[in-house]
Amino acid sequence: MLTPAALSFFISYGADVVEQAWSIESYFEFVLVLMFCTGLVFQVPVLQLILGQLGIVSSGQMLKSWRYVILVAVIRGAILTPSTDPVTQSLLAGAVLGLYFGGIGVVRLMGK
Repeated sequence: MLTPAALSFFISYGADVVEQAWSIESYFEFVLVLMFCTGLVFQVPVLQLILGQLGIVSSGQMLKSWRYVILVAVIRGAILTPSTDPVTQSLLAGAVLGLYFGGIGVVRLMGK
């Protein structure tokens, strides 16, 4: 979902002013950076499970800090996405939030 949204933004951004000159190298670099950043974001539930199993943080404590998580997710989405369009940033922030709250649910199911 992220790659098509980001590519359509880049193709339409300034199309009437600047001629698009994509190379296969720049395309693959863009896609690889986007995939790497997305892969890092998908480690959030793993970290939550580890912290929950070690007893460092409970699911209730994770749920109490939801406001900070939203702020960090939006900032992380703005930093990690290689494009500047709000759609791609919002998609990544939404994925972070979904994974975070899903991780809370899994930790709660495990009884921590």
